[in-house]
Amino acid sequence: MKLNIEKINAKAPYKVTSIPGIHFVSFLTDFGVQYAVGFDKDDTTMPVTETYQFSIINGNHKKSPRDPKVRETIIAIIENFFMENQEVMLYICETGDGKQSMRNRLFEYWFNHYRKHWNIMFLTASITDENGILNYAGIVLRNDHPRLKEIVNEFTTAVTLFNEKPVE
Repeated sequence: MKLNIEKINAKAPYKVTSIPGIHFVSFLTDFGVQYAVGFDKDDTTMPVTETYQFSIINGNHKKSPRDPKVRETIIAIIENFFMENQEVMLYICETGDGKQSMRNRLFEYWFNHYRKHWNIMFLTASITDENGILNYAGIVLRNDHPRLKEIVNEFTTAVTLFNEKPVE
């Protein structure tokens, strides 16, 4: 998995720098928010292919105002991921603060707005966990991925299994 910082910075409004030793980059906003954005290898979710879980981390926990430059920078990072790699991107919305629904809507809006220009497939799902909490997840992969149908089937099967309630 690789990212091309020069190509990201050619499109991103915020200056992106790599974080040594991991598949993450960082940037500082005009409002002093330090973001780390990256991809952790995920060996458990989709065993049929290389999968990376996408993360956006507010490193200094500052409140972030609605900043379109953040969106543009993150989109430049994701776009570069798909230009440079054939892997699958998995995203799972964080649930700790109960704002997972809002995060999912925002992420879907970003992707639906930008994917017109990309050769990608974007599949989302909601899964209710054992505590009744609604979780949102999705996969993104290139339409020319050699195992596209197999990956879509595996994702769909996994979502179905997670959503099935055990019979008592």
